[in-house]
Amino acid sequence: MYLFRLLRILLTAARFGLDEFFLGHERVRLVRIAVSALFFWRDLSRPRGERLRLALESLGPIFVKFGQMLSTRRDMIAADIADELARLQDRVPPIAGDQALAVIRRAYGREAAEVFAEFEPVPVASASVAQVHRARLVSGEAVAVKVLRPGIQAVIGHDVQILYAIAGLIERLWWDGKRLKPREVVKEFAKHLDDELDLVREAANCSQLHRNFAGSGALQVPEVFWDYCTSEVMVMTWMDGTPISQLDELRRRGVDIPRLARSGVEIFFTQVFRDGFFHADMHPGNVLVTDDGEYIALDFGIMGTLNEGDKNYLAQNFLAFFRRDYKKVAQAHLDAGWVPPETRADEFEAAIRSVCEPVFDRPLKEIAFGKVLLRLFQTSRRFGMEIQPQLVMLQKTLLNIEGLGRQLDPELDLWSTAKPYLERWMSEQIGWRGWLRTFREEAPYWGTVLPQLPRLAHRALRADRLEKIEDGLADLLRLQQVRNRRLLAIAALLAVLALLNLPGLR
Repeated sequence: MYLFRLLRILLTAARFGLDEFFLGHERVRLVRIAVSALFFWRDLSRPRGERLRLALESLGPIFVKFGQMLSTRRDMIAADIADELARLQDRVPPIAGDQALAVIRRAYGREAAEVFAEFEPVPVASASVAQVHRARLVSGEAVAVKVLRPGIQAVIGHDVQILYAIAGLIERLWWDGKRLKPREVVKEFAKHLDDELDLVREAANCSQLHRNFAGSGALQVPEVFWDYCTSEVMVMTWMDGTPISQLDELRRRGVDIPRLARSGVEIFFTQVFRDGFFHADMHPGNVLVTDDGEYIALDFGIMGTLNEGDKNYLAQNFLAFFRRDYKKVAQAHLDAGWVPPETRADEFEAAIRSVCEPVFDRPLKEIAFGKVLLRLFQTSRRFGMEIQPQLVMLQKTLLNIEGLGRQLDPELDLWSTAKPYLERWMSEQIGWRGWLRTFREEAPYWGTVLPQLPRLAHRALRADRLEKIEDGLADLLRLQQVRNRRLLAIAALLAVLALLNLPGLR
């Protein structure tokens, strides 16, 4: 089955002329000629970007998501390709209306007309895993009904297995493969895909993010109607806004675009460092903007989480990076074990400085992030730095956020925008504010434990004494057993000697 899927991927790439992207080098000219001769009937009159988009659409959700991520990286791919791939963000060909109604019938055991006062069978948005329909509850609330594509689990399962196979080949055949941990990266990606295929989990993610930003004035998140949620159907508040990619329309509505860009950076850092829970699929198709300049987040299938250790480590690295303290950045990597212990800190520091220093004090439009990422990769390979699979979603989100910032305000200074927030957050964590916050969090626990301390201490002491007595008795028993064995051995020896001294045996 997987072999057929892999064959289909290769045939699709050839049919849409994607060999143009992969076989452009003169050294593989003969391979390119062979492919062209074999597929002489294919139509290559369409633009390359459109052919790439159609190929990714035909291959399914994982490839669509890859295209979505690429569409935000206009500094790394040509503009014509980025414009075409942007269509993958919310305009994937939908399933037929009767199929969506069948999913609803299976989920509720009733027809859509019996569940909703109004239901529009034509979707308003369609993505790789699910599509959204507009509806109205019997109680009158306007809602968005998200319906999972039927049979999508099997398709994604096959593709994930192919990714595992490719990752295994990379580990075996590429000398740098083990350091990059491709199988662990695929495992992390697959885990988030599993979450995305269960709309109850997505509803829980949405509900958590809604609580985190309630009343924030910066980010609006839909409210979940739990009585209508199943693993295949999710119902939430209908949100009105302008897609963030429609900059001309946002300006016409009076939205302050530079302020919107700065707010997006702060929202990202708030999710990561305050909550350790962040939206990990922030491409333009998942972001709307109100007329007041507030963000609206949509699609909560892929969320990232960080523990306290990851948050503190990342915050210290970001802050040291923004302060250009490359020595601290290098030492933090050594302390965390991300580079081999024999690495010389001064050499690692110099390498980081050579990559980062040229991009400071520059707006986004003057930073070639493709070249920066390439140099960072070369540096990590030189020093044997290992990829951290638990941070893959964060790295993906950083790319999305930076891509959004570049589209909104090319003059945005990412460093100066993020630095004050991180300094404030670090002060709250390790300063007197952090001490007060920790005291408030621990106060209920100590309020319960303090009155019990005398009894707990008495019990501990008594248990300690009993344990010592038991240990002493056990030692005495073992000593007695040793003595008994020695006495038996001596008695046996004496018996043998006595027998040897008998008169009849001389």
